[in-house]
Amino acid sequence: MFRSASGIVRNLHTQVADRIGTSIIRGEVRPGDPLPSEMKICDMLGVSRPVVREAIRILTGKGLIESRAKSGARVRPPEAWSHLDPDVLRWRLASTDVDAYLEKLFALRNAVEPAAAALAATASSAEDRRAITRAVEDMEAAPDNDAFVEADIAFHKSIYMATRNEMFWPIAQMFEITLRQSFTIAATGDHRKRALAEHRAVMEAICAGDPAAARAATVKLLGNSADDLDRIRSRAPVRSA
Repeated sequence: MFRSASGIVRNLHTQVADRIGTSIIRGEVRPGDPLPSEMKICDMLGVSRPVVREAIRILTGKGLIESRAKSGARVRPPEAWSHLDPDVLRWRLASTDVDAYLEKLFALRNAVEPAAAALAATASSAEDRRAITRAVEDMEAAPDNDAFVEADIAFHKSIYMATRNEMFWPIAQMFEITLRQSFTIAATGDHRKRALAEHRAVMEAICAGDPAAARAATVKLLGNSADDLDRIRSRAPVRSA
């Protein structure tokens, strides 16, 4: 019933939570279904009861299950899950079709990121603007694709943090997990010169305190990023800058 998710695990109860969580995300245990009893999970996975109880506590905190004294643990509907939780994101990535995942990711970014850039233009501190500028400079100086991806992730995270609005910050924190796959794919394209210019345009608008320009530049960047990703995944030629 339980399968291991990819990624680094820290200790035994997180391994158990990893396996159960992945099974839930994959639909192997459906919403409303009960989990096996603690003792059965112990037997299935070869772990102690305290380990299983801690794993159940972890999954309860992430909204995947609810545990009741008499009826045991049951899977909650996806609407109740903590979808921005790093582990839930990781389990989702390990279980979801890449195209469907990327489509949902771009829908989120298109809805939120232009507004975040506009807010960053008026709310960011000097240190925030330095972080955004440094990320662009690191992208331009990146010696390889891995370094480029790291700098690109830092750039987008910095924009959300620069809103100075804690409601945006969880999105920044999820990017370490969610953007890496799409950025790694996109980094192989030959559109980098244009992409760098678009990132710099966003940075310059934020640093100039121009929310309208920051919003417009972000809309352009995201639109071209989605197009580039589609072309790379379909092996079609990417248009030049």
